[in-house]
Amino acid sequence: MNDILTTLFFLIAVIDPLGSVPVYLEATKQFDIKHRRRVAIRASGIAFIILLSFIIIGQIILEGMNVSLDAFQISGGVILFLFALTMIFGDGKPTTEKDLIKDYKHVTIFPVAIPSIASPGAIMAVVLMTDNHIYSIQQQAFTTLMVFVVILITCFLLLMANKVKERVGEYGITVISKVMGLILAAYAVQSILSGLKDFFVVLK
Repeated sequence: MNDILTTLFFLIAVIDPLGSVPVYLEATKQFDIKHRRRVAIRASGIAFIILLSFIIIGQIILEGMNVSLDAFQISGGVILFLFALTMIFGDGKPTTEKDLIKDYKHVTIFPVAIPSIASPGAIMAVVLMTDNHIYSIQQQAFTTLMVFVVILITCFLLLMANKVKERVGEYGITVISKVMGLILAAYAVQSILSGLKDFFVVLK
């Protein structure tokens, strides 16, 4: 039970479903309700396919490049940490990603699906969490299932976006995104420390 909650909570922190709500509302402000719902469902589906693709091929790419597990843990942790810092000290996910919108006619893939839902941090996180050298096939399947659950939560929040914004407010969403960034930073540091520890053990 603890593993389920830990994995689920971490994925919620890195994908940040609530932070996608203002981005989605801004991106679809010119659409009618039917079109908005279609964008929410399609963007969530595309984001899951992107994350699933990296879960499947991420390890293959790394092994093809002869990247060691320790190097991947350290570099992945550094990237996640830098990503977390932008969430904590930057303008916040909603503000930053709303500024990316240039073409309001084609927003399903960019910026709603990526980078709002399937962000670089989320991609790196799912690759780290499904490493073949650390996790069994069952554990990787479980992580994939948890990713799907978080994407479903994201889709639900997008479909209820107006009500969510009324209840929480954009300022509240920004604050929660920064808290998610803090959690992600802690995970990133743990990944770096684990990689360094294993590296120096090998050297001995």
